[in-house]
Amino acid sequence: MQKKYLSKADALKRMQRYCAYQDRCHSEVRSKLLELGVYGDTLEEIMAELIIERFLDEERFARSYVRGKFRLKKWGRIRIKQELKLRKISAYCQKKGLEEIDEEEYRSTLREILRKKLVDYRRKYDAFQSGRKAALYAQNRGYESALVWPMLREIQEEQAQSNGK
Repeated sequence: MQKKYLSKADALKRMQRYCAYQDRCHSEVRSKLLELGVYGDTLEEIMAELIIERFLDEERFARSYVRGKFRLKKWGRIRIKQELKLRKISAYCQKKGLEEIDEEEYRSTLREILRKKLVDYRRKYDAFQSGRKAALYAQNRGYESALVWPMLREIQEEQAQSNGK
């Protein structure tokens, strides 16, 4: 079956709707245009038009992406940064996006994750194993080991003190 030809105006309208629905990065829009059969100069003109009309804004995308992945999926900075790189977001926009994470909220989220995992793993493993597994879990979610391990020790000390009383 042959694809129906899509005029530049139709492609632009479709991409405007696509970008208005949710913030998109340049690579997502470019892929979508290629999928629709739009190539070459037409593709570049549509991309330029979307940028000019602010349907496409890499910094805005980075900021909303970081907020969403941190607040909803509770990802750490490392994981978020990797995902932004994968989407070919510039270093400047990555930095601007990561500014959306409040340091205090970041630490309290990490603390919550570690506490929850310690409780889950204590049912199956000894204290050492459960601590190690909780730390690895947090690191796999993209949290920095320089934050994970000291916080884990702090939580374990708090729990030991509360169990000792």
